[in-house]
Amino acid sequence: MHAGYALGSLATGAFGTVPGLVLLPYLTDTLGVAAGLAALLVLLPKAWDVLVNPVAGRISDRTRSRWGARRPYLLGGGLGLAVLFAAIFAAPFPPGPAAAGYVALAFLLTATAFAFFQVPYVAMPAELTDDYTERTRLMTWRVAVLALAILVSGALAPVVVAAGGDGVPGHRWLGLFVAVLIAVGAVGAFLGTRAAPTGVAVASEPSLRAQLAVAAANRPFRLLLVCFVVQAAGVATVLAGVNYFAAHVLRDPETGPTLLFGCFVGPALLVMPLWSRAGARLGKPRAFTVASLLFAAGALALVAAPVLPAPAVYLVVAAIGCGYAGQQVFGMAMLPDCIAYDTARTGRRQAGVFTGLWTAGETFGLALGPGIYGLVLQLTGYVSSSTGQAAAQSGTARAGVLVGFTVLPALLVGLALLTMRGYDLTPERLATASDANPHRRPSHPT
Repeated sequence: MHAGYALGSLATGAFGTVPGLVLLPYLTDTLGVAAGLAALLVLLPKAWDVLVNPVAGRISDRTRSRWGARRPYLLGGGLGLAVLFAAIFAAPFPPGPAAAGYVALAFLLTATAFAFFQVPYVAMPAELTDDYTERTRLMTWRVAVLALAILVSGALAPVVVAAGGDGVPGHRWLGLFVAVLIAVGAVGAFLGTRAAPTGVAVASEPSLRAQLAVAAANRPFRLLLVCFVVQAAGVATVLAGVNYFAAHVLRDPETGPTLLFGCFVGPALLVMPLWSRAGARLGKPRAFTVASLLFAAGALALVAAPVLPAPAVYLVVAAIGCGYAGQQVFGMAMLPDCIAYDTARTGRRQAGVFTGLWTAGETFGLALGPGIYGLVLQLTGYVSSSTGQAAAQSGTARAGVLVGFTVLPALLVGLALLTMRGYDLTPERLATASDANPHRRPSHPT
């Protein structure tokens, strides 16, 4: 069950990584779109998910099928996502306003399909097991595959573009490559969870306003959500800046992006067992704090990149990646705890409500990061290009590239931890709430 469920992270990892990594540079350096406008084109379609994701959660809560409430969306939403992702980079129009508008529309449709895959997918762990520790193991598998998906899709993205001839042709091949990854993940998760237990929602809120009221009543979820959304924006500024940082700070536009991604994600795969042990020793909230501070400290240290030798830069990026891995593991492991806490308190199973709001917030954060980064580039005078190659930049523009890649994510990830000071959902509190609920269900075997 663990591996089967985790395969879905091939889809979420690829879609969560590649647009944030290449879409902004594709718009500014291939289609010739001004950085500020490109930032809006990246932000607005994903901001749409703030409305769509809760709807997807409510619909999946109400779904009745022989495959359960969530699994039909793994297959249908995932395959739709794959096709639409390839369409983003199809480029049926030459560089100009029509091409920019096409990308925005295709990205909007793709983000909608992603909502109907991701929300049911993220809702499943709360229904697969009631065990507090087992959810950490399940999330460790998921984040390990997520890290692998980020490594494969992110590190190979510039390689595929270059091999395909750079510019528009290279990005078309990239769209097809990522579409295949997404399809494999969706079908794999659908088949891999066919024998897993599935829950049935006994109640669902009829409107977004009602869903927000449910979330507001769950204080641990509310605090965790705010923190994770802000941190997602911080992580996304790093993703958005990889190509710019490699080209204008490291002066290595060819191999720099791949090396940065390899150093960011590769070590993360190795430290997963260590983070799992840290969670058992420190507890999820404390381990989450440690991981977040490691990320923030590493990003801040990277301000010195212009005067550091390249190997030192890559080592710091590896430390940031280790922090990112732990941040993801414990954030995702605490989410189903919050859902289980709500079920224990109220006797109502509404995983789709919470994961709909969660994924809407996370998606918005991941879109906000490139938006912020693009705004920084615009304010510091970044010059766009329609040649497929980055234009020469002024010293001020290069400073904007550096600050957006280092100081901004450090502040967003580090300061977001202030919202977690009141998070107090422990195994004991969860067990007490569950024992007090006469309608609680027995734990599933795992």
